[in-house]
Amino acid sequence: MSMINTEVSDFSVQAYVDDTFKEITKAQLLGKWNVFFFYPADFTFVCPTELEDLQDHYEQLKEIGCEIYAISCDTEYVHKAWHDHSEAIAKVTYPIIGDPTHQLARAFQVLIEADGVAERGTFIIDPDGKIVSYEVSSGSVGRNAEELLRKVEACQFVRKHGSEVCPANWKPGSKTLRPGIDLVGKL
Repeated sequence: MSMINTEVSDFSVQAYVDDTFKEITKAQLLGKWNVFFFYPADFTFVCPTELEDLQDHYEQLKEIGCEIYAISCDTEYVHKAWHDHSEAIAKVTYPIIGDPTHQLARAFQVLIEADGVAERGTFIIDPDGKIVSYEVSSGSVGRNAEELLRKVEACQFVRKHGSEVCPANWKPGSKTLRPGIDLVGKL
């Protein structure tokens, strides 16, 4: 079953950010764009490369009004320890949510029950708190933050210009399409 246009359920979790612990709730998502970036676990192999790549694009995401939340089933305390011991994670300035009860991983259908960890799931959430794009990848395959930025920009464009759609490889300023019978079979 697709999760597109599914509204995020109410939640309250703890995150590690700015050398402190902070409560994160659904109410904080509303009115802005958000990305939930699930990853399997702290102190692993692919995960720090992804979080570092995401940090490298964090300013660009903030400039377009999008907040990032990295999430694993570890606790916020483990996130702090990882932050204190990993060069890559020490760079991270966006919130890293602890989900030890698996509340979010279950709600977003990315929990691997047998292992107690999350799949690599990326969810773009619109200002109304609805999922407008998501992707779940194999645990062995890292994601690309530049492509995530492009997808957020495309979702924002479509929300603003509902009669236009973004073709493959679309970037801001590129040509869009207006769906209609005149395009059928011609692209």
